[in-house]
Amino acid sequence: MRYGYPTMSGTARNLAIGGAMGSLGGDITAAHINPAGIGLYKNTELVLSPAFQFGKFNYNYLTDKTSSKSNGFQYGTSGFVIGHTNPKHKKASSSAFSISVNQMANYNRNISYSGANNQSSWSEQYVEQLARDRASVVQAEQNYILGSSLAFWTFLVDTLSDGAGNVTGYQSLVPLSSNGSQVINQINQVETRGGEHEIALAFASNHDDKLYLGGSVNFPIYKFEKDQVYREEDASTDLNNDFAYFEYTQKMKTTGFGINAKLGLIFKPVEKLRLGLAFHSPTISGMTDTYFATIVANTENYTIYPQPLSKTSQELINENQSNGSTNPDRGVYEYNLTTPYRFIGSASYVINEVRDVKRQKGFITADVEYVNYRGVRYSEIEEGDKAYYDGLNEVIKERYKGALNVKVGGELKFEKVMARAGFASYGSPYASETGLKTKRTMLSGGLGYRHHGMFVDLTYVHAFIGDVDIPYFLEDKPNPIADGENSRGTVMLTVGFKL
Repeated sequence: MRYGYPTMSGTARNLAIGGAMGSLGGDITAAHINPAGIGLYKNTELVLSPAFQFGKFNYNYLTDKTSSKSNGFQYGTSGFVIGHTNPKHKKASSSAFSISVNQMANYNRNISYSGANNQSSWSEQYVEQLARDRASVVQAEQNYILGSSLAFWTFLVDTLSDGAGNVTGYQSLVPLSSNGSQVINQINQVETRGGEHEIALAFASNHDDKLYLGGSVNFPIYKFEKDQVYREEDASTDLNNDFAYFEYTQKMKTTGFGINAKLGLIFKPVEKLRLGLAFHSPTISGMTDTYFATIVANTENYTIYPQPLSKTSQELINENQSNGSTNPDRGVYEYNLTTPYRFIGSASYVINEVRDVKRQKGFITADVEYVNYRGVRYSEIEEGDKAYYDGLNEVIKERYKGALNVKVGGELKFEKVMARAGFASYGSPYASETGLKTKRTMLSGGLGYRHHGMFVDLTYVHAFIGDVDIPYFLEDKPNPIADGENSRGTVMLTVGFKL
């Protein structure tokens, strides 16, 4: 969902009208939505779009409510468009070419939540993994450097044996009883940084100011960093139940580069009406993940070793290399990622539509976008990983679905000044929405000023974000869910010059 879920982006003008740029055109953002829209340009334009974003994150998890904030700079669509008229060609009245960059997603956030749990523990996912893989003791020590092996070395997870001393399975040392009387306190803190930045090369042609055809080749660049600290503590006063606490720390970094294509058209059946249709191909990207993880655990009197014990993924990597282990895991993973395709249908009604834009009085515009979220696919780069990625893709098809996003906006022109407003609603991507409040709604408004070949647009967007964070997944128990009622505000200024 990090790479496949669309967010509103673009210039201040595009944000102000709810992102409904599919049939409107005349804005550099069109290169990233419906490239036919740059076909309305007949001159050259330079655009810059700095922005500031601030977010507030409120989570309800089990028994507790927590709040956190995250602020930072970002940017919208920036670049230039070159328009050219073709008076000698009857079939094409004009054409335009653009080079632009757009921040398609901002990953900066800082969330924290906690609560008391008497049903499940993070450590149980390690027990399930070792049991599912029928892991030997040697495999439990070596093969799971980011989780299960760390838990095994710190005795957070240990073996179960029969009367003859034979290993029959694995157990968690976190005290949970079948009747739910044992309680543990869980705390999860996650800070993420980075974003998705897309470079677009777009071309469009204008046929007699009736039909606009366009296409773009786009190059997304991904950078994502995550620092996570998850902790469980014994809520009882029992000092002899073999568990005091454990803390899991993970640092992750993802980088990637991809390519996609976008095709579109805008048609004017009558002078005041514009109809748009756009298709975004799946993005194919090469990705690299780098992980580092640590577990620190205090199991009180369970072992003879002084407490707490700690183990890091780097220590396991070094030990595996020194003892000649056949486990190749280095905490670095390379893979291919394919994100979903999108269809966008749109319509605009231009008030007093005339070819001289100075005489237009405004417009109303709407987009409907379909995104096939369950179409995300992972694939291997190195041989031997196919079965893992096939299983992962099956889980994605089960958990997600296609959804509709609706965007509506409008503008009124008062000679040199424009007033704008917009609304956008993003449908839930989850196949089962029970307990998952993930709808996202955005309200926006802004002002614009145009005079003597220069324009300035200022916009504010407020997003109401229903979010969920699931700290761990278990096969035999309900998964704990942190429900987020979050908000994010964005202030963007776009400055443009007609050259």
